[in-house]
Amino acid sequence: MTQAEKANLFKSLHVKGDPLTLYNIWDAGGAKALAEAGAKSVATGSWSVAAAQGFADGEAIPLPFLLQIVERIAASVDIPLSVDFEGGYSVEPEGLMENIRKLIRAGAIGINFEDRVVQGEGLYPVAKQVERIKAIRAAANRANVPLFINARTDVFLKADASEHEARTPDAIERGAAYAEAGADGFFVPGLAQKTLIEQIVGASSLPVNVMMRGDLKSVSDVAKTGISRASFGPAPYANAMTDLVERFKKLT
Repeated sequence: MTQAEKANLFKSLHVKGDPLTLYNIWDAGGAKALAEAGAKSVATGSWSVAAAQGFADGEAIPLPFLLQIVERIAASVDIPLSVDFEGGYSVEPEGLMENIRKLIRAGAIGINFEDRVVQGEGLYPVAKQVERIKAIRAAANRANVPLFINARTDVFLKADASEHEARTPDAIERGAAYAEAGADGFFVPGLAQKTLIEQIVGASSLPVNVMMRGDLKSVSDVAKTGISRASFGPAPYANAMTDLVERFKKLT
């Protein structure tokens, strides 16, 4: 498949109520293992990719190194690859456009793109994040690849669950603005209350993505809310490292 065909296939896999399940990987070996197990696409998790190379999350892994990893993963499997690109390694649109061109050349057909100020405080104002998403879409259009932009909001991620209901209108507003700016999906990590997920699904014109954590135990169960994508974030890496340590301890 061409890169554009992979991007179109990836977009088609987002079906409301029948979500695309992405068990996030961090290297080419993991991508190959999942592809051989029948995965229709693969996606990295930024925390996992960084941790696997000894870095902290939050764009601490140098961009050239990250691009090398992406290139190896993309070259190792013939299925779509989405990359958790955090904040795009740039605040301003000009830098974002250049970084997206590099990421597409490395083989990515989709990204997670968050509204958290990476290595800063809080979230970008909606207008600023809209400007950034528009820049990404423009760069993808120039590369002639229909890059799947999964617009992530961190409205819920570090907030206590008791605050999530009050934060839902802000999330819905952000989702609508990001959709108008050219996003293809809306990611709400940290939100695990199914009634609130249903509210966001009902209000969003975009396929909604949740992270499987907390009360979200079963993909088939959360699919009833109408989500179109379920991902696992850093959990696969954490589980793999726990298994590694436990097996090592049993050697003696």
